[in-house]
Amino acid sequence: MKKSPITAVILTHNSCLSLEQCLSSVSFCDEIVVVDDVSHDKTAEIASKHNAKVYVRALEGNFAEQRNFAMKKASNEWLLYIDSDEQIDEPLKESIIGAVEQGNHDAYYLKRRDYWWGKELKYGEVMKVRSQGLIRLMKKNSGTWTGRVHETFEATGSTARLDGYINHFPHQSLREFIHEINTYSTLRATELQDKQVKANLFHVLAYPLGKFIVTYILTLGFLDGAPGFAYAFLMSFHSYLVRVKLYQYRTFGKP
Repeated sequence: MKKSPITAVILTHNSCLSLEQCLSSVSFCDEIVVVDDVSHDKTAEIASKHNAKVYVRALEGNFAEQRNFAMKKASNEWLLYIDSDEQIDEPLKESIIGAVEQGNHDAYYLKRRDYWWGKELKYGEVMKVRSQGLIRLMKKNSGTWTGRVHETFEATGSTARLDGYINHFPHQSLREFIHEINTYSTLRATELQDKQVKANLFHVLAYPLGKFIVTYILTLGFLDGAPGFAYAFLMSFHSYLVRVKLYQYRTFGKP
């Protein structure tokens, strides 16, 4: 199979359970760069088996810096960012190859479908990325990644949206989901503290309630059934943890 002049970039951390499928889905790219956050499983071994270039670099709570570091290590003009729990479907693969060959734009939004509890979620928290997508395909040095957590790519040139989907299989167990919520809420609270954002007891109560109303009711999360309720509840819990940790940091200092 002829490969496209694209560098697939994957950030990993103890990703051995999902990495094989992720790597297989980007096999059409002629270069794969894996930036690994000091994994303790077989992540690096699996990546090397797929001829990926593996760089071990501690995340240190900053996803944007990790992604910008990867950009510097890529040899190709075009970069495709994909997470270790994501896979490129066939229609998106064809769209990516065509976009790179034509080169009409500098960056592209790729739509993403989220699967949780064995069901595709279509509403609530994930509705926007399902319909509008995220910038994940871009020319090298056509922008920069910003934000320590929930990072985004700030493009400096023209953008467009491609057909097809990234299939996302996040936190497949409840235990994993809760662990990630705790980790990511700490990173987000630290980021907000550094930006001098303040939190009081009203914020601690209001933000999670508002989050649940938006994701479960206003953006129709209830249409996803029991998984939709659980997802909305847990993401509201994430919002609660962010604000209560921020309140704790600013009131009592970091533990």
